Amino acid sequence: MLQSAAHGALHISVLIRRDLIWFCSEVEISTVTTRIVSQIKTKGALGISFTFFGTSLLFITSHFTSGDGKVNERLLDYSKTIQGLALPKNVPDTCPYRSDSADVTTRFDGVFWFGDFNFRLSGGRVSVEAILRQDGEASVPALLRLDQLSREMERGSVFRGFQEPDIHFLPSYKFDIGKDSYDTSSKQRTPSYTDRVVYRSRHKEDICPLKYSSCPGIKTSDHRPVYGLFRLRVRPGRDNIPLAAGKFDRELYLVGIKRRISKEIQRQQALKTQHSSAICTVS
Repeated sequence: MLQSAAHGALHISVLIRRDLIWFCSEVEISTVTTRIVSQIKTKGALGISFTFFGTSLLFITSHFTSGDGKVNERLLDYSKTIQGLALPKNVPDTCPYRSDSADVTTRFDGVFWFGDFNFRLSGGRVSVEAILRQDGEASVPALLRLDQLSREMERGSVFRGFQEPDIHFLPSYKFDIGKDSYDTSSKQRTPSYTDRVVYRSRHKEDICPLKYSSCPGIKTSDHRPVYGLFRLRVRPGRDNIPLAAGKFDRELYLVGIKRRISKEIQRQQALKTQHSSAICTVS
């Protein structure tokens, strides 16, 4: 694990192959709280940035304002985030002449932004459920025509310069915990695509989405996890980048080694037990 950070309920972990840590810059972290009461950190954003070889990367996770009709509040959360995340700090911008001091996402070659953006499907629960009953996953295009985030991105009012991979999965929110049924509580929340992954590339076609889906089998929350798999073009390294000198979370690494050793000991003991439990022996 290269770095791990938390901000209230938000968390990011960056994991990288061990032999590649030598080609990473220092890792930098910044946070933004979007609630009026800043001590309550349930809404906001957390950003982690570093340069890998010669490609600068920014990862942001966010939790925007909830509520079906609070689109403007979510747009404000977005604006506060791009203005408030103070990155990079010490690591040089790889292309400063294309950067905007008012938008952190313009200062990096590749940006991945994910989280509970809380944008909903318009039209109400009855209309959305009627579409869902038609053809299951075949109903996705009709659902996306009601999607607040898609509409705002087309208008250029949020995630400017970003793209989202094509959606081919059902709404990830809101489920009864442990079940496949959408919210049956008294609130009857409208099924929606609240959980999203968007990306931005400074150079055209440097980021290519390979997979974008949800995990319907994980039912421990009222949301279904959403994940993305991407291919990234990496550019040659630069001499002015302060490298991390192989720095990583050694404590976590040692815990992992101990677990692997423990499992190997258990495996060997199980084999010994299996060999010594023969029904009969001949001498």
